[in-house]
Amino acid sequence: MFDQQEPGEEEIVERVVRALKRPVYIDRALDARVMSEIARPAPAQPMTRRAWTRRAWPWLAAAAALAAIVIARPWSRDRTPPQSGALQFVLIAPQAASVSLVGDFNDWDPTRAPMRAARDGVWATVVSLSPGRYRYAFLVNGVEWRADPTAPVARDDEFGSPSSVVTVGGRGS
Repeated sequence: MFDQQEPGEEEIVERVVRALKRPVYIDRALDARVMSEIARPAPAQPMTRRAWTRRAWPWLAAAAALAAIVIARPWSRDRTPPQSGALQFVLIAPQAASVSLVGDFNDWDPTRAPMRAARDGVWATVVSLSPGRYRYAFLVNGVEWRADPTAPVARDDEFGSPSSVVTVGGRGS
């Protein structure tokens, strides 16, 4: 194929090579124009109903969950008022069949602080604790240890399971 060249073909190739070797002129103001275009804010566009729904959905779901917790208040259905030093523990676990509160205060025994479920997977219990610092966790379905997502995480213990810390103050604190 390359052995046989048509007349004038070599001249065309040489012209293309010369054109490719020629220096290219670049406008010095190009960088400034590009950077100014990048820095310019995008024109505001009206938000479509679909875009608003996509952006608002997570916030609406969180608000609905919080409203369900406040309205349902499954832990307040007891007729006896909570004792002083009583703490309420709440976990949102919609897929759970059972949840127990375990910790230093109950020798990590899941039978001593089972949690009650309300609608929408909200689990709650009230535990009376003396002043002090306690490690605790939620035991979900009897096998999964979960730290409290609303409390400080405890430093890892020798067992490697996640846990949280709660500090109960004395009178006047």
